[in-house]
Amino acid sequence: IHAIVDRWDSDVARTVTISRRHALEQIESRAEKYEIDCGFRRCSLYRYATSDDAKEFLEREYPASLEAALPVRQEEKLPFPLLHLCGPVVVLENQAQFDPHAYVSGLARISAGQGCRIFENARVVELDTSKRIVYTEKGKVKAKEIVLATHSPIDFHLVQAEMIVNREYGIAARIERSSFPPGIFWEKGTEQLSIRNLEVDQQTFLISVGGAYKTGQEDATTNLDRLEAATRTYFKRCEIAFRWSAQNYRAADDLPYIGRDASGCFVATGFQTDGLVYGTLAAAIIADEIGGSNNVFASLYKADRFSPIKGAKRMAEETKGVLTSLVKDYLLGQEIIPLSQLMPNTAAMVEFENETLAVYRDKNGKLYAVSPVCTHLKCKVHWNDVESSWDCPCHGSRFAPDGTIIEGPATEPLTQKFLHKR
Repeated sequence: IHAIVDRWDSDVARTVTISRRHALEQIESRAEKYEIDCGFRRCSLYRYATSDDAKEFLEREYPASLEAALPVRQEEKLPFPLLHLCGPVVVLENQAQFDPHAYVSGLARISAGQGCRIFENARVVELDTSKRIVYTEKGKVKAKEIVLATHSPIDFHLVQAEMIVNREYGIAARIERSSFPPGIFWEKGTEQLSIRNLEVDQQTFLISVGGAYKTGQEDATTNLDRLEAATRTYFKRCEIAFRWSAQNYRAADDLPYIGRDASGCFVATGFQTDGLVYGTLAAAIIADEIGGSNNVFASLYKADRFSPIKGAKRMAEETKGVLTSLVKDYLLGQEIIPLSQLMPNTAAMVEFENETLAVYRDKNGKLYAVSPVCTHLKCKVHWNDVESSWDCPCHGSRFAPDGTIIEGPATEPLTQKFLHKR
């Protein structure tokens, strides 16, 4: 919250706090009203530093939280033993945990029962905002109102210039029942961890999510290995059962974009990793506006705002990363190897008949060759060896080995290339 206080002011921070509290109360009341079995429970959030450098973050976060009217307090220790605890623990009361899939599935069933039509596996590939037509891979839909409730609006959109794209990796490790206390624990230190326990199917898991990394700019295997090593400082002999990742988009000025954009469509994006709360808030704001009501939080999060000064530092850092990637890829060039040196289950930039291609050879020796140029804004993609994907370092588009789109804002796949058998 201190970033919002610094970039905006205490009044804005308090309004953000109130709006998020309203959203959390909506989730809780809907789960209760519609008897959605999503395991909703209230709990505390513990934030703590494990290095001297990280102490400064908490020293800024605690007073800013008080300014924002958050129910925080400081304690000397955590509810479990931890070596290298540096400074007091900041405890934020009255937070919550729940199963988002169960919750959203419950809402979907209720909505469908009231006449709402929900279509899955129908990716939007084109948008005609003037005629209010959405084109999918399987048909088209015309509507009075269109809501772009997505990580990043497809194709080219003004908010993309002010959003920072990151990936985070998560793991679930089996642990003994009751061996880790309830609550949410955020470690700030050499590594950044978000950890909590989960009980499901009579098993207990420790959920551990690592820090944010620039999409397409960092080594995914290294980041996942660091996460696993950091998690084992809590449980040295835990059995890691699941690994996954997710992408998030962060507005440079720290507030999401919610409301009408310049085209007259609605936008809901830039939620960072707070989609459960901000998604609920966005639904309330947009529903009110469509219904002709005034939402008291609408002006704070408006999607057509432009605040380059408030987000200048973060945008400068993001622009530097993108430019560094562009210079490295276009002027210095990525490392290129002969096709004959590409081993099974690996990928690389390959020189083939005087053309540089992005090539993946699967475990059976089958080759997948595509253009290395992202179809969004022509940056060059980089291989993600954890998820077997080509990731764009500019705006986060991701592609399968055969060029198929995994994640936008790109709307066109990478161009497939055909190699002679070798």
